[in-house]
Amino acid sequence: MLLNGVRNAAIALGRATGMNEMERTMALSLRESVHLVSDPGNLDASVDEVFHLMLGVRCERAAGPPEVEPESVTAVVGFGGLLSGACVFRTGGLAAMKIAQQMTGMEFTSIDDIVKDGIGEICNMLAGAWKGKVPGLAANCGLSVPAVITGRDYNLHVQAPEFQLHHAYRFEDASFAVTIVCDGLQ
Repeated sequence: MLLNGVRNAAIALGRATGMNEMERTMALSLRESVHLVSDPGNLDASVDEVFHLMLGVRCERAAGPPEVEPESVTAVVGFGGLLSGACVFRTGGLAAMKIAQQMTGMEFTSIDDIVKDGIGEICNMLAGAWKGKVPGLAANCGLSVPAVITGRDYNLHVQAPEFQLHHAYRFEDASFAVTIVCDGLQ
C-alpha cells in the first residue's frame, strides 16, 4: 500500500542516516504533537506565504464564508504517511480566474485548463507549506497529485475527521476557503 510505503521509506531513511531510536520515535509519531498539527496559525501562515510569494498579494482571513458564485472550483491534495487526510482549496469561478491571472499574467474569460492547473498548483503549494510548518511531518507525509473539480451545486464530504481546520480568506475582491482535514494521525 502506498501509505505504508511512505512510512517504511521514512523509517529506512532514519536507519540509514543514523537516527537513534528516540529521534526515530519522535519523527514517526505525531499523536503527541496534535496541537502543532491542528494549530490554525500554521494554516494562516501558509496562505500568507504562498499568496505573497507566488501571487504578490496579501490575504486576510475573512469573517464569513467565501462569496457564493454560480460556478466553483475545488482542488484537493491528499496527505499520506504519518498523517492521512487532505488539503482542500475552494473558490468561485471568477476568483479562480483572478488567482490564475495573478499567477500567469494572462487574462481569463472562462475556467479553462490553465485556470484549473493554477488552482491545483495553489492547493499543492498550500499543502506543502502547511505540512512544512510541523516538525517531523514534512519528511514523513507525502502529497498526492492535485485533483480539481469544477461545477455547480456539489459538496465534498469527509467521514468523521480526527480534526479539521477551515478558514475563509480574501484578497481584493477574490475570496476562497482552505480546509485541512485529518482522518488519521500516527
